[in-house]
Amino acid sequence: MNMRNIYRKIAKEHGVTVAEVKREMQAAIDHVYKKIDKSESEKIIQESISSKAGIPTTEEFIKSLAHKIKR
Repeated sequence: MNMRNIYRKIAKEHGVTVAEVKREMQAAIDHVYKKIDKSESEKIIQESISSKAGIPTTEEFIKSLAHKIKR
């Protein structure tokens, strides 16, 4: 399943738009990456997720986690 279909499915299940899904997912990712009082395990996990600009996009975050799960 590609990212577009994932967003659509989530949006449909929750009665919102795809844009709202993407915006809320990114807000959640931004929140945890900007959090000051992170545990060591949070730091390790965040450092293991690759991104081009420090805080991953929703696509980068999901793809990185999916890759880790496949291992």
